[in-house]
Amino acid sequence: MSSHTPQKKPRQANKLEHALESFIFKGRWLLAPFFVGLLFAVVLLLIKFFKQLYLMGIATFSATNQELLVGILTLVDTALLAGLLLIITFSGYENFVSKLDIDNHEDRPSWMGKVGFSGLKMKLISAIVAISAVELLKVFINSGAYPNDELLWKVIIHVTFVMSGVLFALTDYLNSKTQSH
Repeated sequence: MSSHTPQKKPRQANKLEHALESFIFKGRWLLAPFFVGLLFAVVLLLIKFFKQLYLMGIATFSATNQELLVGILTLVDTALLAGLLLIITFSGYENFVSKLDIDNHEDRPSWMGKVGFSGLKMKLISAIVAISAVELLKVFINSGAYPNDELLWKVIIHVTFVMSGVLFALTDYLNSKTQSH
């Protein structure tokens, strides 16, 4: 009889532990609405993109080259941001929620299913630096419309993004050399 009593407690503890772990694991699905929301944000960016394109089309003959260039850079900026949101959505969903079951689809991007948290972080900072560079270029094209101190702050912020990207890359490089993954 005494041999049965000690076995029941660990078994019950294992059941409780398993139930808790299962509950926590299923909690990953709480992230899914965030990724759906990011897809909705891409739709909003698409609407903004076509609005900008329409306004540029109307103003093509009356706009200066400078105004047209700023409009084009705005389109590029919007497209980069939409791409960034898709990268975050796909990678985040696959890393934290569930694998996307589209292995045989001919249009599947080659990086899908292969981007871990470190790769996602590098793609994210690269996209942020690209978006910041486009924004900075738009500011320089219209530099007369900005006070000098505002221009300086925009440059400082961009350089901060660039340095952050370099430091992230250096950290990942050093981490890959010191730990086996």
